[in-house]
Amino acid sequence: MDTRQFIQRDETCWEIQPQGAMRVPAIIYADAQLLEDMDQKVYEQITNVATLPGIVEAAYAMPDAHWGYGFPIGGVAAFDIDQGGVVSAGGVGFDISCGVRTLHTGLTVDQLQPHKQALADALYRTVPAGLGSRGRIHLNHETMHGMLTGGAKWALEQGYGEAQDLERIEEHGCMAGAESHYVSPKARERQKDEMGTLGSGNHYLEVQRVAEIFDRNVAKTFGLRVDDVVISIHCGSRGLGHQIGTEFLKDMAMSAAQYQIALPDRELACAPLNSPLGKQYLGAMRAAINCALANRQIITHLTRQAVATIFPGIHLGLLYDVSHNTCKVEQHTIDGRKKSLYVHRKGATRAFGPGHPDLPSVFKEVGQPVLIGGSMGTSSYVLCGTKDSEQRSFSSACHGAGRAMSRSQATKHWQGRTVVEELAARGIIIRSPSMRGVAEEAPLAYKDVSAVVDVADRAGLARKVAKLEPVICVKG
Repeated sequence: MDTRQFIQRDETCWEIQPQGAMRVPAIIYADAQLLEDMDQKVYEQITNVATLPGIVEAAYAMPDAHWGYGFPIGGVAAFDIDQGGVVSAGGVGFDISCGVRTLHTGLTVDQLQPHKQALADALYRTVPAGLGSRGRIHLNHETMHGMLTGGAKWALEQGYGEAQDLERIEEHGCMAGAESHYVSPKARERQKDEMGTLGSGNHYLEVQRVAEIFDRNVAKTFGLRVDDVVISIHCGSRGLGHQIGTEFLKDMAMSAAQYQIALPDRELACAPLNSPLGKQYLGAMRAAINCALANRQIITHLTRQAVATIFPGIHLGLLYDVSHNTCKVEQHTIDGRKKSLYVHRKGATRAFGPGHPDLPSVFKEVGQPVLIGGSMGTSSYVLCGTKDSEQRSFSSACHGAGRAMSRSQATKHWQGRTVVEELAARGIIIRSPSMRGVAEEAPLAYKDVSAVVDVADRAGLARKVAKLEPVICVKG
């Protein structure tokens, strides 16, 4: 991308001033190299977002931004219902509430080392992974309703997890305002056997070593030390979320003229927040958030069972669970006064700073844990939210590395078996049902996650706390 298209505000902030139908500026957080490497489509998509009705302040793109459906992945935008604001299914994404959950193990890497292969096998046997993977849970009409309205709280009631888990999950494990009757029969059918499964794509269950600490004070609060072993789960709402996104995008596109919304791109289909269609989508989307929260809760339970077969008596406590494909009502300051805004984060992580009322008491002084997943074979990061992020991006940060090439391009460059062997030579064990899937997720198919995280840190979106390196990765 040509950097001359922007006004550079500082070393990490690049602004596109309103032009044409844009209602607000568009801002991309990146250094010069990351910006140059971004596809021109990111420019087009983030400026298109800036044209939507009721958008406030600016349309933002995170340092990992790349082309997506409607919104760029890494896109953030907030809408004011009092100014005719809209909700966009493309601004949430297909995998609704996809997110990352990280667990403490209490183990050190030296304690793990003699048991790596056995643990890799146990996790792979216990947690279903891959395209169309099915779990051991079958939902009927009643249990489906309970899951869609109860989220991780429902999972806990079914015996999956521990009561203290809920304190360290966004929304305390249950998204209010879910309306399960707006979830279609087809979406329900797709999900009835998929609870407790990873799915495919970039989803994973990864055993990781804490390789480096950047902020000792915050790391102590988060319970992280060098050579500790943690386990991270990256997945979302599976087929149900994808079906909801597919159906409502079609309905929103067909209704645009009715609501007198001029779409610069059909993929940006949206509906007024106060319209019947907008309210229906919000109800269904919140139900999908609960689906994702329940899914990660069940996978946590399965992970605990697998680890217990290798390390009896070990307790896996939850560090935090955060989503990165959502639309949530939050309080933010606009023109000097607090407003309730509908904040879309697509491939972007919420990053509340110290003192935020929605944070668990244990994190109030240091800020929210921000969990940034790496690509297979590369580092992941733990960051914490900052006060500055409130003004800079509606308290949002990046969510991962961001793809550098498409999945089809990746399969032309790498073979899955070769990737597995190369990672094994580095001491990283891969377990996956699909060698094609491994090739699609080859580490070099993604941007440099360390460069992305460094920009997020320098931009004040979130502060670096710890670096995690993979030891075992179960890939979908």
